[in-house]
Amino acid sequence: MIEPGAVQVEVYSGHTYAQEPRAFVWQGTRYVLAEIEERWRTPQGPAFRLRAEPQGRFDLTYHEIEDRWAIYSLET
Repeated sequence: MIEPGAVQVEVYSGHTYAQEPRAFVWQGTRYVLAEIEERWRTPQGPAFRLRAEPQGRFDLTYHEIEDRWAIYSLET
């Protein structure tokens, strides 16, 4: 399910903000990035498909104009 604004993301920001997620808190659980499987750019901003620990696969997108993250769990 998509839950805009319901995720807090810790990111690495080098030459741009939100260059790479490192960890996030979603539904009361802190997830640490295990692997970025894919990255792309949407019209709204950067997007990432990632695998995180304790366990899970997610699509994480950053909406630059609104300054907010959205998350979509790929687990069924």
